[in-house]
Amino acid sequence: MKNIAILGSTGSIGTQALDVISKNPDEFAVEVLTANQNISLLIEQAMKYKPNAVVVANEEKYKEVKNALFKHGIKVFAGAKSLEQVVGMSGVDMVLTAMVGFSGLLPTIKAIEAGKHIALANKETLVVAGKYITKIAAENKVGIIPVDSEHSAIFQCLVGEYYNPVEKIILTASGGPFRDMNFEQLQQVTSTDALHHPVWQMGAKVTIDSATLMNKGLEAIEARWLFNLSPEQIEIVIHPQSIIHSMVQFGDGSVKAQMSIPDMRLPIQYALSFPKRLHSDLPRPDFIEIGQLSFSKPDTSLFRNLDLAFEALRVCGNMPCIMNAANEEAVEAFLNNKINFFDISEVIEKTMITISHSSDPTLQDYVDSDAEARKLAKNLIKKISLK
Repeated sequence: MKNIAILGSTGSIGTQALDVISKNPDEFAVEVLTANQNISLLIEQAMKYKPNAVVVANEEKYKEVKNALFKHGIKVFAGAKSLEQVVGMSGVDMVLTAMVGFSGLLPTIKAIEAGKHIALANKETLVVAGKYITKIAAENKVGIIPVDSEHSAIFQCLVGEYYNPVEKIILTASGGPFRDMNFEQLQQVTSTDALHHPVWQMGAKVTIDSATLMNKGLEAIEARWLFNLSPEQIEIVIHPQSIIHSMVQFGDGSVKAQMSIPDMRLPIQYALSFPKRLHSDLPRPDFIEIGQLSFSKPDTSLFRNLDLAFEALRVCGNMPCIMNAANEEAVEAFLNNKINFFDISEVIEKTMITISHSSDPTLQDYVDSDAEARKLAKNLIKKISLK
């Protein structure tokens, strides 16, 4: 029995993780649930799964949650510091980091320092501070098992291949809702259009990142740290069917691929249960019905975020942190109809050019770079929205 802490239990990954746990009551129990704004769902989850503790990041919601859960004997805490502290509770065996964006960094660090194994769904943690995270994970003998379908696929392909040289990994991308559009069409798209993903059901931020291909750039940076790769060993291909979730090419020329239907519950279950594979009732791929699997090269002249992410990967240091902060602010502005689709790349590029680069940042440098980049990005967005 593994006791799981879910950071971000009301989001897309968090709710699907709870579905996995519900179907495997002999394998998993819920020890901690956390959320920021969706208080009604958090309360509903707590009453169903009876965790030892609940944390609401938004301190203004504390009384509402406490009053609802007090009679059920569930401890309720509030604020960012509580998030960082609760992951170290003695009853926690594994922490699923499903928070979105930079906010997941410090709680993940605290969990690693407490010796808790990590099921990582918050890719920004490794994007922002991959060198630091992998260092402290090694020092604390903590395993980091990826939850993203692409990184889970790579992880699965590498099981049993520890001593065999990897030539490259191939991260597949659905291409998002705009993969077949031209420049004129992309000038007209809205956030509502972008949120209609053709394959995956995800949160708003990740869905926009998929539409701009930034999600694949973030995954490339995450893969660099998870699997100790150079930028030249990471390739991106568009695969609309999303059946092959990623591939590994080895030194002998052979390629291994992991395939399944596009459903996040599968990589979530694998991360929670590793090294076991638990039975699931998810549909199996029907290759006769699928018919064919197709691949193409991403068009970075239209989807410039992918190139910007690889540039941040090559420069390294605090540049991925700067890029990530600018992207989070730009995506939020796009979702609120303050800027258009192509403005997202402009905000990110100008922020990357302007903010000072540090080749060997400390944890505080990452925090400072994030704040500085956000301030600049917000100013750039304000100027664009005033035009």
